[in-house]
Amino acid sequence: MKELTLKNGKKLIIRQANRSDASEIVECVNRISGESDFLTFGPGEFGIDVEQEEKFLDNISKKDNAIYLVAEVDGKIVGTSSFSGGARPRIAHIGEFGVSVLKEYWGNGIGTELIKYLIEWCRQSRIIRKIDLLVRTDNYSAIHVYKKLGFIESGVVTRGFLIKGVFYDMLSMGYNIDD
Repeated sequence: MKELTLKNGKKLIIRQANRSDASEIVECVNRISGESDFLTFGPGEFGIDVEQEEKFLDNISKKDNAIYLVAEVDGKIVGTSSFSGGARPRIAHIGEFGVSVLKEYWGNGIGTELIKYLIEWCRQSRIIRKIDLLVRTDNYSAIHVYKKLGFIESGVVTRGFLIKGVFYDMLSMGYNIDD
């Protein structure tokens, strides 16, 4: 767990999610899905109910190379980040993550802090050696944060997103834990 003060003066707590967070996580992610076109799903497309989320959180808690984080402000979940390493030994050291924050909390550094926490957790895991991500090439704010934290561009996936009949390219980025 990590506590810090946000730019707006409020206290932020970042911690690992647990089964009892499932309902609030589903509510938060469903809300976020309607606030941004930069996610891999849109409004009503998350498709996970509370029971499924509980099982997902239980499964993640049993893995050495996966983590689900929540960001809380005033006791309310306002952001999430999930990371999963590969399921087989040859790829267990590498994984992808996603991060999302409620729009009303954008600009407070919450996403940055979630990623910093993830990087430190990966270092301490002694398993994870590389973090990968995909981000829309027009998500300039996120790309700026990733670069600031040390992520390096590794390529472009063309036509990675299809939203309302329009294709968007995705930038592949990576962070080497042991460099």
